Amino acid sequence: MNNSQKHYVIIATEIIIAVIVLGFVFIKSTSKPATKTQAQTQSSETSMADHHKPKAADSAVFDGLLGKAAPDFTLPSYDGKQISLKDFRGQNVILFFNEGLMCYPACWNQIVAFGKDNAFKDKNTVVINITVDSKDDWKKAIDKMPELAENTVLLDTERSVSNLYGVLILNSSMHRGQFPGHTYIIIDKEGIVRFTQDDAQMAIRNKELLAQIEEL
Repeated sequence: MNNSQKHYVIIATEIIIAVIVLGFVFIKSTSKPATKTQAQTQSSETSMADHHKPKAADSAVFDGLLGKAAPDFTLPSYDGKQISLKDFRGQNVILFFNEGLMCYPACWNQIVAFGKDNAFKDKNTVVINITVDSKDDWKKAIDKMPELAENTVLLDTERSVSNLYGVLILNSSMHRGQFPGHTYIIIDKEGIVRFTQDDAQMAIRNKELLAQIEEL
């Protein structure tokens, strides 16, 4: 191999090495942004998931009711009366906070079942159903299920009593902050809260509640 040929071989080798180096640099430089973008995407997806994740229920107010005097309140009934909790002193009281109009048929059936069950009257117990519906909205429910009119339903339209008892942000509420779920509070004849239950099952609980009344 003469000097001229050696010169061309050296040049060709240098070119090949240069191409390999440039290719390595290119691959490395393009892979970094892809990795960074993937990390950013994962971070963004995590952030969005956290944003849509429902807030944990805060039951501090509700849990603090047991053993204490039930907060008094006055609310209008569907038929226009002003009903106060203190009016029932000397009787056991069950407060049933529920989703009202939007909870068809479960809550409606629960309310009607209370009214038809004479066992509560026999136990000197009054059931007060509380919804956050307006009078016009509750009329829609009565028009569809007339038996509802035979029960005491109070309209907590401003949500003042629901907030007072801490029932708007419990686990059973499907529209947390706006509607109560399915929550029972038993108050004894002296006005003391003796039993509380937040029930997401939407079942008729008359037997269980009567058993709790028996223990008072």
